[in-house]
Amino acid sequence: MTEFDFIRKYLQNRQQDHQVVLGIGDDAAIVRPQAGYDLCFSSDMLLKNRHFFEDVEPEDLAWKVLAVNISDMAAMGAKPKWALLSAGLPELDKDWLSRFCNSLFDLAQRFGVTLIGGDTTRGDLVFNVTIAGELPQGQALRRDAAKAGDDIWVSGKIGLAASALNYLLKRCDLPFEVFRRCEAELLRPMPRVALGRAILNVAHAAQDVSDGLAQDIGHILTASNVGAEIWADEVPTLPSLKTALPREQWLQYTLAGGDDYELVFTAPQHCREALLEAAQKSNTPITRIGRITDACRLKVVNSVSDGMEIALTSLGFDHFG
Repeated sequence: MTEFDFIRKYLQNRQQDHQVVLGIGDDAAIVRPQAGYDLCFSSDMLLKNRHFFEDVEPEDLAWKVLAVNISDMAAMGAKPKWALLSAGLPELDKDWLSRFCNSLFDLAQRFGVTLIGGDTTRGDLVFNVTIAGELPQGQALRRDAAKAGDDIWVSGKIGLAASALNYLLKRCDLPFEVFRRCEAELLRPMPRVALGRAILNVAHAAQDVSDGLAQDIGHILTASNVGAEIWADEVPTLPSLKTALPREQWLQYTLAGGDDYELVFTAPQHCREALLEAAQKSNTPITRIGRITDACRLKVVNSVSDGMEIALTSLGFDHFG
């Protein structure tokens, strides 16, 4: 099978989108955005043995390759619309490609994403997705909009993916059933698109949690020129992790582990009821974990009542750290 056979058989003409004027098969795609909407763009690269293990199932790999990009759209409050996939593949294995592409298009259909192009080459399993989304003009959830006095919220549960990864790297020990629950989050994170869109007119600033909760909150603080206090015991995680791991370890995985792809966001205190309604509407649990301050630094304490500061050995993942 040639590169062009692969494109025609597995990628071309699998989706319909009335805004796509010209899709896969030409030198470039053409899309027609809606009037009164802004376009959001993002790109993520995943490499073998850096972002995933070599023996990962193709279905799980395809899911994560696309899901982490959809999560960027969720963090902006955007509706994900179009994606371009570039892949370095060691060979064109028909069974592997069929499983990968079926999973990729299943997830794309779930979130209304149309694959409109990309590139393929011989390489050692590397993937890059560029994604675009739409949202009403001027309404994006940006990192630079947090204000002193805002509550800080996070969706879902944090620290599961990092716990699974560290188990696989033999850096911690977990009961097998706990590991399997955590592994599901590592392999197939769920982008919080519905929540991002539901809080679009309520929240101030937002970010998806990819490199570590503390580090990603730090990006909001830097962009907004504010500080924050985080209550470690309020950060939602799997209760069985707290019993299976020493406190220092589960705190590190929860606060700085990364790979969660949940949303962390800030909002005025008077919007608490509206946020809880948005969470219910989007079927996404949210938890209030801290507050924005004017101190221009991140302070992590045990709890609201216990102001003892926690020193983290790392704030999150750094590709060049």
